[in-house]
This record gives sequence, structure tokens and C-alpha cells, in this order.
Amino acid sequence: MTSKRKAMPSQNPKLNYRPSTTERNEAKGTKPTLQVTSMKEIFTLMILYVCKKILFYNTTYRVMVYLGCLFLVSLIADVSTLPRSYLSRSDNVFNQYFVKFAWAWNLLLTVPYVLMTSYVYCCGEKDKIIKNHLLRIAIATGFWYFFTGFFNYIESSYGKCNVKNVEFNTKVACLKAGNFWSGFDISGHSFILIYGSLLLLEETRSIINWDSIKDYIRLEEHYRATRDTALSTNPLRSLTNEEFALVQTSYDKYTPYIRMLFISMTLLSMLWDFMLLCTMLYYHVMVEKFLGGSLAIAAWFITYRVWYVVSNTPKLPGDGNFRYITGRAFAQTSASVPSTSRRRTGSIVNGREPTFMGRPLYTNRNVSNDGNASDINEDAPANSR
Repeated sequence: MTSKRKAMPSQNPKLNYRPSTTERNEAKGTKPTLQVTSMKEIFTLMILYVCKKILFYNTTYRVMVYLGCLFLVSLIADVSTLPRSYLSRSDNVFNQYFVKFAWAWNLLLTVPYVLMTSYVYCCGEKDKIIKNHLLRIAIATGFWYFFTGFFNYIESSYGKCNVKNVEFNTKVACLKAGNFWSGFDISGHSFILIYGSLLLLEETRSIINWDSIKDYIRLEEHYRATRDTALSTNPLRSLTNEEFALVQTSYDKYTPYIRMLFISMTLLSMLWDFMLLCTMLYYHVMVEKFLGGSLAIAAWFITYRVWYVVSNTPKLPGDGNFRYITGRAFAQTSASVPSTSRRRTGSIVNGREPTFMGRPLYTNRNVSNDGNASDINEDAPANSR
């Protein structure tokens, strides 16, 4: 004979029960989550990480190395007899097809790169793209044109032909007759190779934290769909719906090309440094090379370290309708950017979280400006570095 089971009171605190399906499905909203990273994306990020390490090596040290090598290596080459090689010939393939057209190669990569990156962070505003960013390329081209013409003027005006003849008083007439013109030839190669390398270095800085824009877009999509005020401050918050929609589409559209151009510009910068070493070893004398390189560094410093920092136009790379890069160049106007960390606050060092290949390892905590971590429900983008 079976007895009826006595019902347990629902008020019993020891009672274990499974919530109903209805109760579990009452959660409101869906928090943004990270997408699965493909092997292709991982491989691309590895290449980009190596390129950034090469190209963004400390600029001050790079300039010091340029000046030191222009003096020491060139001086050694002047006082010693170096064995001749293919690279010492002026008709080698690198000199004929790259160095002689160095500025054209720079423009071929830099112009589309600046156009696409500035189109994203300027929200497609043509006036800002032209006046604030493309204008930098025009100014750099003006410096290149002026200095190369100035070098030719100095050599032509203060030189002489090895054959003493009134008909050969000009450089053109002397060389046309098959003679040799002796003058103070400031190294145009040293100028264009160093100035070109520094130009590539500065213009590609817009790719710093470029991937964080994707994180910002994901967070802003969630905010505009749910109006979740608990979300961290987002630099895209001030954009209109039209501007935000343009950033969404243009970022996904242009990022693969931007990455490809960045890798190409890194390789081109490495080639310029290699050809600069060849110039130090085989061409001109130390004074001519050192002066040409010094003028290149002076032109870079005046523009990217003084002029563009304090002027309203043009502006530095990455400066647009929203700010996703912070650093010394943007110290006066940079907005606070949320950062991420792991679950222990002890993992934060000087307000910076552990990263791998420039991407955050942990995305489940938010770090305030004072370095204290707090729980958040969404993945926050990495802090600018």
C-alpha cells in the first residue's frame, strides 16, 4: 500500500529547485561578446605585431642612430678602401627602380593609407580629410621638392668642371661633354631616405589601437540598442546616427586594405634604411651625407613635433571626430579611454593591462582612471598605448 508523499513547504530554505523556463528567459538584453578569431586573423595579427615593433621603434633612438651612423660609418668609409660590390654600382636594381623614385613610392602607399584611415575617424567629412590630413602629405612633398632643388643649386653654383674651358662653366655643359663636375653635392639620397622613413613612421601611427575601434563599435551598438547607461565611456558616444553608421561600414570595408598598406609601408621603410646604409658606405663624403640627413631630421621635427602638435590644421594622424589614440602627441586634448584587465587588480601595472600582440588578454573587468578594477557586463576595448 503506497502512502502519499507529503508536500514540502516552499518556504524551506534548504529546498533545492530549478527555476522555471519562463523565469530564466526573463533576462533583458544580450551583452556583446567577442567573436571567434580565425587562424587567418591570428596570422595577420602576428604580422602586424612584428611590423609595429619594427616601425614604431623609439623615434628618438632611431634619429640618434641615423645621425650617429651618418657620422661614424661615413667617416670610416671615407678613410678606408671598401671592396666594391653590386650595391656600390649606381645602376643596381634598388637604386634604379626604388631610390631614384623614392618619393613616388612613398606617395603611392601613403596617400591611399591616409585617405582610408582618415575617412574612418573623420566620419567621411571631406574638408577634414583634405585640410587636416592630406595636407600633411602635400607639405612633405613641398619640403622634398624644395630641398632637392636647393641641393642641385648649391652643387651647380659652387662647383667647377675638371676641364678649364669657358664653354664648360655650367654643370650641364660640363657633363654633356663627358667631363666631371666637382662641387659640394649635399646628399639628396640621405635626405630622401631618412625623411621618407620618418614620414612613413609618423603617418602609420594612425594604426595604433586601430583594432580598438571595432570594440568601440560593438559597445556602441549595444548601447544604442538597449540604452544601457552602465556601459563605460565610449569615444563614439558623441557621434550622430549617420556618422556612427558610416564608421561601422567604412571600418569593416577598409581595414583589410589598411593592414595591407601598413605591412607594405613597413617593408618600404626597411628598404630605405638598407639603402641608406649603402649610401653611407659607397656614395658621397661624410659632410655631404651628414648635412643631408640633418636637414631631413630638421624638416621632420619642425612639422611632426612642433607644427602639427600646436596647429589647428593640419593635425596629427588619428585626430578626427573621435579619439581612439592617446599618447604624448595628444596629451593636451586626449579623452579618457576605458581599459581592461584580468580579475585581480594586482595584474594592473601603472594602469595598463597584460596584452598579447597588442590585444588585451582579459576583457571581463573595467579599470578606472585610478587603477581600481570593477565588474562590468560587457567587453571593454583595450586602453590606448
